[in-house]
Formats: sequence, structure tokens, C-alpha cells
Amino acid sequence: MRRVDIMLMDVSERQTRNGPRNSGATQNQVLVWIIVAILGAPATGFGQWVRYPTTDLPRKADGTPDLTAPAPRLPDGKPDFSGLWHTAVINRCQPATGQFCGLEIGGSPLALNVGQDLPGGLPYQPWAAELVKQRFSKDDPHVRCLPDNPPRTWGMPHLTKAVHTPRLLVLLYEVNAMYRQIFIDGRPWPGDPNPSWNGYSTAAWERDTLVIRTTGFRDDLWIDMNGAPMTSAATMTERLRRPNYGTLQVEITVDDPKVYTRPWTVSMNQEIMLDTELIDEFCLENEKSWQHMQTPQPAR
Repeated sequence: MRRVDIMLMDVSERQTRNGPRNSGATQNQVLVWIIVAILGAPATGFGQWVRYPTTDLPRKADGTPDLTAPAPRLPDGKPDFSGLWHTAVINRCQPATGQFCGLEIGGSPLALNVGQDLPGGLPYQPWAAELVKQRFSKDDPHVRCLPDNPPRTWGMPHLTKAVHTPRLLVLLYEVNAMYRQIFIDGRPWPGDPNPSWNGYSTAAWERDTLVIRTTGFRDDLWIDMNGAPMTSAATMTERLRRPNYGTLQVEITVDDPKVYTRPWTVSMNQEIMLDTELIDEFCLENEKSWQHMQTPQPAR
């Protein structure tokens, strides 16, 4: 079975399992999503736990999953964020234009333009607004098989597996075997960190909300497919809550005075994905699409 066939089979199953969703994107962004799906498609589809029952799943009297049941708790009484998660609001078929119709490939509209719901859009510094105009999908680190830095992972069409203990939250991202470590053990930020794709994350509880602060990013990051920048001056704050079994609320604030005139906040809520597992997705394996995207494009 071909790589794309396997990916479409799996995504179709996930769509059926989770029902209809919200939508929104442009025609050019549809092409980008198709490229993303091909680049991220797994090389093999059999022998992986694509279909495996979720353990300790709360159920209603009729035996169906009870996603509104109380969230599980850690031994210290705090909410347990463990589980497989995917963005709750995704690009959905637009019958009038044909965009995103057919087999669903997921992904949040905010992965395309993270500021689309903000009044006036992202508050760019003038130089950053000009930079975004010069960026094209062929330059996107994701398209070039480079890491998906946060907050992008919350909106891309791939799963994130949370493994949660009282002192550590680990986020396993489906593409390129990536991971984040979020330390809840009271440690300070490193004094002179080596700039990184994921940054350095520490967290503390505010009642049932885990507040994660991340610094130490690289200077050349994209945070959406539109090319919005994030630099080493950034502090990203994520506020995570699990109000019930099936929902993970994610509020993201980016404070990057080098790029933006003020801090801004968006929400990328997640929903639990049942009866499945992560699948190996290694972008560089037999990757050809980036070479085909190297034709000159007019300025936006």
C-alpha cells in the first residue's frame, strides 16, 4: 500500500470516529495541506496500533464513551492530561468551493493563520509584517521536514500524546519522533540556554490549570503556515485545563517584543482521540515535494 493511501485510510477512520467539525481556509492553503499530508504520511501502515482500545475509558449506561465524565486525576489530586489529543476545530468541507471536501486530513484553521480570529490580525512590528509578505509555503520549515516548534504542534494535522506525572509532562508529537519536556518540579529556567526549536518549558499549577512558560527559542521560527515569526526574545505561556475526560483546553499567549507590538492570546482546544495510537511519520523518507515547490512565486 502506498504512503498516501495509508495516511488517507487512517485519517478517514479518525474523521468517522469523531464526527463533523468546523472549517475555513483558502484555496492556496488547501494545496499546502495536501503537501503536508504527503510529507507527513507514514512509510508503513500495518503492524502499528492504528486500532487499539483505549483503556480505562469512562462509559455511559449504554456502553458508549462518556467524554463529559470527570477528568482523571494524578496521585497528587491534580488533573491528569495523559491521552492522545488533536485539535478540536479543524478545516471542514466547504461545498460552495470544494475546499477540504472528500477525505478529511484535519488540522486547525489557526495552523494556517494563527491570528485569523484576532481583531486586526497579529500585531506585527513593521519589519515583521514585511517579512511575512516575503515568505512562501516552500520556505516553511515544516515543508522542509524541519521540526514543528510550539505552538504549531497544537494545530497541525497530527496527534500529540501526553504522558503526565506529578513532576513532568511529556508531549510526544507524531511527526519525526519529536517530543517536549515540561518540568513541574520547581526548577529554574537555564541561565544561558542554547537556542532551540522547542524552547525550555517549566510549569506550575494555578488550582486546576497548568501554567507553562517557555523561553529559549531560536530566532528563525514560524508559528503558522502564513509565516508569522517567533524569535529568541519570545516568552510563550500556555494555560492547560482538562474540564472533562474528552477535552483539553489550551490557551496560548505569545509575548515577543522583537516581532509584535504587544502580547496576544489564542485558544487551540484539543479533543481526545480514542482507540488509536501514534504512527511513525518521518517526513524525509522518500520526500520529493519540496524540490517541486522551488519555482519562483510573485510577491503577496
